[in-house]
This record gives sequence, structure tokens and C-alpha cells, in this order.
Amino acid sequence: MFFSIIVPVYNRQDELFEFLDSIAKTSFKEPFEVLVIDDGSSVDLSNVVHPFLEKLNLKYVKKANSGPGDSRNYGMRNATGNYFLIFDSDCIIPKDYLTTVSKSLKEEYVDCFGGPDDADQSFSKVQKAIDFVMTAPVTTGGIRGGSEKIIKFQPRSFNMGLSREAFLATDGFAKIHPGEDPELVFRLWKLGFKTKLIPTAKVCHKRRVDLDKFHLQVSKFGATRAILNKWYPEYAKPTFWLPTLFVVYTCFSVLISLLSTIPIFLLFVYSLLVLLSAIIKYRSLVIGFLAVKALYIMMFGYGIHFLETTLILLFSKKEPQELFPKLFFK
Repeated sequence: MFFSIIVPVYNRQDELFEFLDSIAKTSFKEPFEVLVIDDGSSVDLSNVVHPFLEKLNLKYVKKANSGPGDSRNYGMRNATGNYFLIFDSDCIIPKDYLTTVSKSLKEEYVDCFGGPDDADQSFSKVQKAIDFVMTAPVTTGGIRGGSEKIIKFQPRSFNMGLSREAFLATDGFAKIHPGEDPELVFRLWKLGFKTKLIPTAKVCHKRRVDLDKFHLQVSKFGATRAILNKWYPEYAKPTFWLPTLFVVYTCFSVLISLLSTIPIFLLFVYSLLVLLSAIIKYRSLVIGFLAVKALYIMMFGYGIHFLETTLILLFSKKEPQELFPKLFFK
């Protein structure tokens, strides 16, 4: 099995350097290649790539901007491997990652896998807080952090493996963004390809660097999830409505607080649970309070836009591409 590592990048010089540096430190002894797909960056990334040309079997390709999904497809079409490992440029890859994946695929081969993410010690307090609310069982049930207890795990493109056979059968990622990764997984399932979670194939994922960008990101997540529910109703789950229900419950608790304090008290207890869980994990009071703030940003951003998009799709005869052009690359 020959791995081709595919990483699309748009600017992000510092993060790309950290990514390549982590790959260069791998303990994996077998040959592999790395393809950096420059998606029309406005800055020169060749100086970032150059120091690693002697350390890695590395190809740097610059192309016109067409989005991360199409850039991954471009990389896979130009790769020589029979199994593609796809990462975001803001990831740091542990040195034993490739060995872990190789062993897992030899023991139980699948055409697509995903792994969880975590926060590195070098990450900022905000990044750690965001990582916590995106992955902790107390906030998302762990479904984004490497758990299959609530719903079947859907590999994500920040840490995903895909066989050449699966890529050729599906033509890779679609134009929707975000949401191109679960959309691809749904098509794989419909074609009969098997996927799995490799719990030990963990990467450190920086996610968004501030809460404003995080709000924009989760708002788009909510909107694209509603679109995916319309396209693939067989894979829609009641759990996707939980953020919207959280928003409704929070508003209800505030509105009736003069009549009864029980609902808002329960909300306080839950917020306290999130606070304490984050403090225990990171041993930081600041990260604990940031996690609570990030929780409400995530729930309201996702929940409101999920509901709004669902209603628009329900009552409109237009296609999602016409209604939400900003969620699709041309």
C-alpha cells in the first residue's frame, strides 16, 4: 500500500510549515508522497515548501482557486498512490500516525476511514476551548471527536483516508462547502463502500483562531447539514436537530424566568457541567469560561441556520445551489 498525502492550502504559510514539519518527523519507514495543492493563494508558498523538498517526496502544485474539495480531487488525480490520506493544512500529524493507519488497514481494510482530532499544547486558549466544544461528549456527544455511540461515524476531510478505487467510483468531493466530506461519505455508503473510525489515528487540529470565525463556520455547518438532509433523507438523524432545540429551550427559559426559574436553572447546571469539564481537561479557568461561550456560539450559530435553511428548502422550489450560492464553489 502506497500512501499519497493530499493537503489543499490557501495562504496559511505558518500552518503549512507546521504541517510539513510534523510529516517530516514521521516514524513511518515505508515510502510515501506528499502533494501540496496551492488553491490560488495570494501569497507565495514556495518558500515554505522548499526546505522540505529534500526531506520528503514532495510535490507542490499551484492552481486557480476552486475550493478545498476540488483541490483535493486535483491532488488525488495527480497522485501516484493507491490510498490517499487527506488533511487540512491547519493540522499537526503525530509521528506514529502513518504507522497506526497502515496497521489498521492491514488488519481490517476499508475504502474510507476517518480519525478524531485533539488540541495540541501549543494551541491558544480560544483554540482549545473551540476544540473542546466540538469534540467533548458533554457538548456534541463525541460524534465529532471520535465516537460512534450516537450515530455512525462520518469521516471528515481534515483527517480522512480514501482508496483510489473509491475516488474513481465517486469522482471525489462535490462543490458544496462546507459539508463536502459527509456528502462524499453518503455517496460511498450508497455505492456499498465500507468506512470506519480509527480511534488512534488522531491529529491535532487548530480549527478557527477566533470566536467570530468559529461562529461563521458553525453557521455554515448548520446550513449545509440542512441541504444534506434534503439530498440524502435516508441519512438524516434526529440528533441533527439538537442545536435548534437547544436554542428554543434557551429562549423559552429566559422568557418564562419570571414565572418559573426551573428551566433556566437546568440550563445553568448544564453550562456549569461544560465549564467544569473543560477546566478539568485543560486545568484552566479561562479555557473553561471560553468553552461555555464557544458552546453557545456553536449551538446558536448551527441551530438557527439549520432551522432557517430547512424551512427555506421546504417552501422553495429552487435548488440549493440557487438559494445558497455562497455555499457552493463554481
